[in-house]
Amino acid sequence: MERLYPLSRRRLLAGAGGLALSMSNFAARADDATPLRLGVLTDMSSLYADITGPGSVVAAKMALEDFLASPHQIKRPIEVVSGDHMNKADLGANIAREWIDRNNVDVVIDVPNSAVALAVRNVVQQSNKALLVSGASSSDLTGKACSPNLVHWSYDTYALSSGTARAVIAEGGKTWFTLTADYAFGHAMEKEVRTVVEKLGGTVVGGVRAPINTQDFSSFLLQAQASKAQIIGLINAGGDTINSIKQSVEFGIQRGGQKVVATVLYLSDVHSLGLNVAQGLQFTESFYWDLNDGTRAWAKRFAPRNNGRYPTAMQAGVYGATLHYLKAIDQLGASGDGKAVVEEMKKLPTDDPLFGKGSIRADGRKLHNMYLFEVKKPDESKYPWDYYKLVKTIPPAEAWRPLEEGGCDFLKS
Repeated sequence: MERLYPLSRRRLLAGAGGLALSMSNFAARADDATPLRLGVLTDMSSLYADITGPGSVVAAKMALEDFLASPHQIKRPIEVVSGDHMNKADLGANIAREWIDRNNVDVVIDVPNSAVALAVRNVVQQSNKALLVSGASSSDLTGKACSPNLVHWSYDTYALSSGTARAVIAEGGKTWFTLTADYAFGHAMEKEVRTVVEKLGGTVVGGVRAPINTQDFSSFLLQAQASKAQIIGLINAGGDTINSIKQSVEFGIQRGGQKVVATVLYLSDVHSLGLNVAQGLQFTESFYWDLNDGTRAWAKRFAPRNNGRYPTAMQAGVYGATLHYLKAIDQLGASGDGKAVVEEMKKLPTDDPLFGKGSIRADGRKLHNMYLFEVKKPDESKYPWDYYKLVKTIPPAEAWRPLEEGGCDFLKS
């Protein structure tokens, strides 16, 4: 049975919505025990809403349902609540603080937009709760901004930039111009891309930064075109990626011999672009719905609950992280000490139908395979959402930044 989570006027104005899920197999009533509350803090209304948003809430609820369908010891009610941070770091931090201080939320989940995730990370650590990041990608979250209260699940800027840049340079793309989203994620990814390109003998000849949620990329693309670089690396995401790719085609950049590379690309982006525009794009990703029997079965349960839209890697990450968190709570027997819960998550091997078997490293980095995909040509797609072909599987040892290179402070103590 679903019930609405009570909203104060302040929370409503802040963009925080709530949806509680309580299951009939609990013997205790909600007023007999404090519920275990899972807070999905995401982008419900802006450029990341398709790749996270309502689909992330669906994924968290599916993880709860699958956990409750398995043998477990938790007898408390468990609820999923959701909030819209609107890509504003201060708003995200305020919602997280109110959830924790007033509404007994034990864990904050998803948090797309690295600037928001970094702000929420401070709130969660100060309150000793848990933060499960699926939507944000900055590798600083397990580097200089690491936290003993944080797990970083789906991907990060190191894995994305390393996989894509290596593949492009191997094909002869030695000179690069970067078009970067001007906030924490873009800055981190730009640095990672430059490092990989230069390490492999390439050169970044120039770059430009664009504000988040830019609609007109013409001036930025003209600078990229004028650079004569072989590769124009798009270091942006969501609606920004869609707009910059569409406009690069309109400017005839690809026809002129330059190659546009998306360092971050999601299933929903390809769906919006269409295969005629997106075909041939190569990118690194942690999940694809049509990868194996387990991913297919889960995606076909997910899509009807998400308006027919198939899952992105971030939504899959919400499912995997939430399920593993619940397993750790069940093993530990308590949820109040967020640091202790994250420690338990690191002790337990990870295993779910979307990412397979894996582990969580001491710095909070979730370790699993990454994949190099290529977008299919229209005549290669045989059924709805059949968009990718697998080019290469990248094992964890190659995909993720080595632990000793991250600079995670709490490990030193």
